[in-house]
Amino acid sequence: MKTILILVHELYEELELWYPKIRLEEAGFKTVIAGAEAKHIYPGKHGYPCTSEITYDQVSSNTYSALVIPGGFAPDKMRRYPKVLSLVQEMDRAKKPIAFICHAGWVPISAKILKNRHVTGFHSIKDDLENAGARYSDTSVVVDANLISSRTPDDLPDFCKALLVALK
Repeated sequence: MKTILILVHELYEELELWYPKIRLEEAGFKTVIAGAEAKHIYPGKHGYPCTSEITYDQVSSNTYSALVIPGGFAPDKMRRYPKVLSLVQEMDRAKKPIAFICHAGWVPISAKILKNRHVTGFHSIKDDLENAGARYSDTSVVVDANLISSRTPDDLPDFCKALLVALK
């Protein structure tokens, strides 16, 4: 059984974490939630909690088949952890799917993996993505090799479909 890692931090966008988590589990995948602290309750932007199972520092990229990074304000906090950035770099080098939505593009920006890549994200981070060397498209989902990106919760059906295709 493939295991998918999902990152969390405070003020994550609830739909962008829970919709993929539930969809992946419905498709038979195991999911694991990692946060800065283990067994910590992180409030979402709208108050819905998510409890981390393990810490970022406990994560080994070899253990996971894919990575999901939800948006909200959490990505601005996640990208401050060197372990998160090295994890993204390792997953990218291994060509494992990295799925990020909305403001989550900030994490691969800080991991410096977007140069000459094609992505999308929330319109307010378009300049950030382009300044990191990415080519931006305003579409519901963009798949560039192992990178899967979307703009907003409205794009979640396309985002999850693309992730499930990448996991076959």
